[in-house]
Amino acid sequence: MSSKHQSTGPRAKDHQPSAHESLPPPEANAEAIQFLSNLDQEELQMLLFPETLAMVSDKGEPQGELTIEVQRGKHKDEFGVMSHCLLVHAFSRGFMDKMLCGNSLLGYLSWDLHIMEQHTQEFIKFRILPMERKMSLVKQDDQLAMTRSVKEGEEVKTKRAFFPWSSTEGFVSEAANLVLLRVMAWRQLVPSNARFLALDTEGKLCYSTYQALGTQTIQVGRQQVDVFIVEQTVHSDEGIPSSCQFYLLSDGHLAKRIQVGSPGCCMITKMPILREKDEIEPRPVFEKQPLVWEDDMELYSRFVDRKEELRLSHASYLRRHPEAPALVSDFLLFLLLRQPADVVTFAAEYFGAFAKRNPPTPALRSSGRPSPFRSLDPERPTD
Repeated sequence: MSSKHQSTGPRAKDHQPSAHESLPPPEANAEAIQFLSNLDQEELQMLLFPETLAMVSDKGEPQGELTIEVQRGKHKDEFGVMSHCLLVHAFSRGFMDKMLCGNSLLGYLSWDLHIMEQHTQEFIKFRILPMERKMSLVKQDDQLAMTRSVKEGEEVKTKRAFFPWSSTEGFVSEAANLVLLRVMAWRQLVPSNARFLALDTEGKLCYSTYQALGTQTIQVGRQQVDVFIVEQTVHSDEGIPSSCQFYLLSDGHLAKRIQVGSPGCCMITKMPILREKDEIEPRPVFEKQPLVWEDDMELYSRFVDRKEELRLSHASYLRRHPEAPALVSDFLLFLLLRQPADVVTFAAEYFGAFAKRNPPTPALRSSGRPSPFRSLDPERPTD
């Protein structure tokens, strides 16, 4: 699917900006922005599945097929950075008044349904002037770049536009619309008075609204099933509004789609296996129990084994170093004879003499330097 089309040849015409393009762009309201900001990734992961609908005429005759698939994907931006995303792919091909026609859509969305990249293509094989429309949307830095081309016969019209990213808040692309409809069906809720943004058939920003039309029971094969009906309307500034009604099953599957004013519709021919919401049970609460390790046979056994292991290790060490008990006994005897007030300093002076780095203590302490373990008192004479 090509995303770029150059205007070449003598018949190529560049689109000239109209007076409407100089007006400030429309803005989504707070209700629409809040609804998009409250989307949950865990909820969206329940809505990833493919579906297929048959295209039928107003007389019930088969005309073609529509497939829609939403799945996890990866997207590479203009800097080559890969990121996880929602990948939306839709494809239809059939006949309209015995003329071949088709649509295709490939969209990459963030988990809050912000557009990353989207490519759409539509064609109708008219007998005289076949028509083909292509549109590409790509997020580039702080703007959304659009390239749109319309080919009628041999004549090609190309339009390029750039929308500041700040002006696309609340924008719902065609790919995001397919996911958003599943969310509304899953919640059985349409945001009240929400005014989103969308692109009309001319590639201009306009308002898009959703309205709940209630529930209805329809026949799918031999089974009757309740559906939640949502109508989307795109309010073009230069043309008449276009509306489409979506009949949705409880888990987001599309059971029927009707383009208001067009003959025929799309509908499922086989009932899918519906997904149900998982009831999340509260986490069990375990009260903290006091640990009485003496009553635990395994812990007590480990304690006894460790105790005996340490006793044997200590006894073995003292047997290998008989000077250690003698040194400790000598120090305790010396300590009890002197009974100093500062035991720590006394011990430091006693054991400091055994350090290899310290010079031997002179026999006459008064002729040597004072002990480094005692603080010097300038008013107190040395020994």
